[in-house]
Amino acid sequence: MIVHKPQKMDLLSPRRVRIWAVLALTCVLLLFFVRQREVSAEWSSRRHRSSSSSVATSDDAEINSTSLDAADSSKFAYLQYVTNSHYLCNSVMLFEQLQQYGSKADRVMMYPAGMFELAAAEAGEETGGRKGHDVELLIRARDEFGVRLVPVSIHHKDTADSTWAESFTKLLAFNQTQYDRVLSLDSDAVLLDSLDELFTLPASPVAMPRAYWLYPGEKKLASHILLVEPSAAEFQRVLDAMSQGGEEEYDMEILNTLYQDSALVIPHRRYALLTQVFRWEDGEHAKYLGSDREEWDPVAVFNEAKYLHFSDWPLPKPWIEAEEDLRLRVEPRCRVKEGVETCFEKEIWNGIYQDFRARRQRVCGHAIDPLETPLGGVVSY
Repeated sequence: MIVHKPQKMDLLSPRRVRIWAVLALTCVLLLFFVRQREVSAEWSSRRHRSSSSSVATSDDAEINSTSLDAADSSKFAYLQYVTNSHYLCNSVMLFEQLQQYGSKADRVMMYPAGMFELAAAEAGEETGGRKGHDVELLIRARDEFGVRLVPVSIHHKDTADSTWAESFTKLLAFNQTQYDRVLSLDSDAVLLDSLDELFTLPASPVAMPRAYWLYPGEKKLASHILLVEPSAAEFQRVLDAMSQGGEEEYDMEILNTLYQDSALVIPHRRYALLTQVFRWEDGEHAKYLGSDREEWDPVAVFNEAKYLHFSDWPLPKPWIEAEEDLRLRVEPRCRVKEGVETCFEKEIWNGIYQDFRARRQRVCGHAIDPLETPLGGVVSY
């Protein structure tokens, strides 16, 4: 009897092709769901990350994430500036996160003198409504999170608005000469880890990240994270620049005028991630990654980030109610890669907003603020 050797066409029969196709599709789907679970699992573990790693920056420098010892910690401070009720809540949320991550540096909150009736509340006088709630948050920040409360006087320009007042208050960081270094953080943001290692950067009057999402080629500095070595001389320079600046010159413009060519640059990767980066189209991510050769990986980018700033215009900040149709138009799109749809950016982006609101509800008693004029000014977008 003659036995025929199977031919190539026999091995590729329609039935075998279907079997292999099903197996291949199963493997792809398994990989997809594993990846999606990585995104979801990250939210439950993110706030328990260790601060003991080292960070390789985009220009191959390295920042060692060493914790500050007790002797050093009193020389450094995280600084929050508060000009209205909305940002008071956000600042308390950041201080809670710093405590959760075990940060050793001091914590300071500056707010306009007379904005909150703290003295009256401590004397036992009744304060009700929104103002009473604000006083409770101030006292909680001081007593529960170890925050030093510093009332300050705001010197207004004749045409100054609340944005100018916020800028002035932020730049008061240069006058906190009781500290060797002060780290000022915008509070419309999320801390994903301690930033204590930034206090150990090489000496420089100012350290800031690049505004990589703005002004391509101009290398502008961003002021939402600002490391300062306070001194009377530098503070006077800032005051002079503010008094001479135009009506549309705020903290970012003033700091670029003074320090654009001399500031120490904080790596924007890890330390200056914007939520809008997850909404960018293919080809735009090189601005954040620093290279058009590195593959965009939203999960890896989120995992390495330590400070995340809300920036999704025209969507308002997450404590302001937004129309659902606007949110749906703004949220990241799912992507199709090699025939498979993935929604990592969408999952991460929505998770960031949902987590912020859940924490705001827990810390401040309300996730969404009403659209009304707050105590210290107007809502800032």
